Amino acid sequence: MLKFSGVAGNIPKYYLFSFLRDFTLFSAVLVPFFTQWGHISLTQVQLLQSWFMLWIFLLEVPTGAVADFLGRKVSLILGALTMTIGVIVYGSIPNFYIFLLGEFILATSLALMSGADNALLYDSLKELNREDEIKKITGRSHSFNLFGLFISAPIGSLIAAKFGLNAPMYLSSIAYFIATFVALSFSETKIQDITSESKRYLDIVKQGFKYFRNQPTLKLLALDAILVNSAGYFIIWLYQPLFTSINISVAYFGLFHALLVGSEILVSSNFQRLEKLFGSAKNYLRFSAIITAIFFLIVALFPNFFTIILFLVFAGGFGLTRMDLMSAYMNKFIPSNRRATILSSISMFRRFALVLLNPVIGFTADRSLSLALLIISLLPLVVFFFSPITQESLDDTKSIPV
Repeated sequence: MLKFSGVAGNIPKYYLFSFLRDFTLFSAVLVPFFTQWGHISLTQVQLLQSWFMLWIFLLEVPTGAVADFLGRKVSLILGALTMTIGVIVYGSIPNFYIFLLGEFILATSLALMSGADNALLYDSLKELNREDEIKKITGRSHSFNLFGLFISAPIGSLIAAKFGLNAPMYLSSIAYFIATFVALSFSETKIQDITSESKRYLDIVKQGFKYFRNQPTLKLLALDAILVNSAGYFIIWLYQPLFTSINISVAYFGLFHALLVGSEILVSSNFQRLEKLFGSAKNYLRFSAIITAIFFLIVALFPNFFTIILFLVFAGGFGLTRMDLMSAYMNKFIPSNRRATILSSISMFRRFALVLLNPVIGFTADRSLSLALLIISLLPLVVFFFSPITQESLDDTKSIPV
């Protein structure tokens, strides 16, 4: 029976918080929101994403200090409240500079919640002597994240078609405001991990670079994961312009976004079966890279309703989930006491790559969507043809430092 009071109540509340945080009504109409309502180019859209990622990086230390001195609960409350304000600002005026302000506010929100959410969850489980359940609980919370996206996208696109492209942005504030009250209801734990959030972030930067120098196999795995995942990231930003180019109404965009999320759920819940089907982990990883590249190429050369749907299902399903599987293999090369730090550093390296790639792809897409898709297809193609990762390296556990 679920408990909703005391520290034990933090677990179901964390699930609800995860759901509400990803109840993004605007996700399925984000590009039309920018280009049709905001009247900005795809180059500017991607510049906004680089600006957003850059601020997440810069704000990690000061927002980590909030968690250090005021507590994880306060950091989550402020994060949810800031997100509420961010989407209201974003939907207020169709102006590039207002969007820059909105991205800064949203980056502040995510930086406030980054690390503090997992820390509160782990401390709660530790106080309950259930810390061995952390993988199961975080996996379940990720399902609530995806469920929030799956439910909200179709609703948001219908709202956009009826009330305007900025309406889903405004109305998303309701879910985030409720999340603020969920965060207010969290119980502080008696056990507190003494690791400073701001110090932890500086350690991530320093230790990440140092560790990768001495781990060539981990370096290859991380590069492989970042290249394919970066390609997958652009599926989210280019499928909406593709549907717009063939005159599909935004009212249906939410169903397509739900299809994308559903494909991710289906693939990520069947990694073991897929590896068995392909005979080995290496074979599956090669397949997931080439299938992502193939559908980028197909939709670039033959953009129509049928190929765009296949693009979402296959490139989205396999490309966007590959990082999760790669993380499982990278874990084998990381000692447990440094796992969070090293995995966080890999996430940072991915952000750095996207900060550089975003404006390039946006500029290209403004001139030719097909050319942008062809360029992105090169990322997983490089992995398929040139990745030196072997099955032996995936199976090897001797290289794990003690």
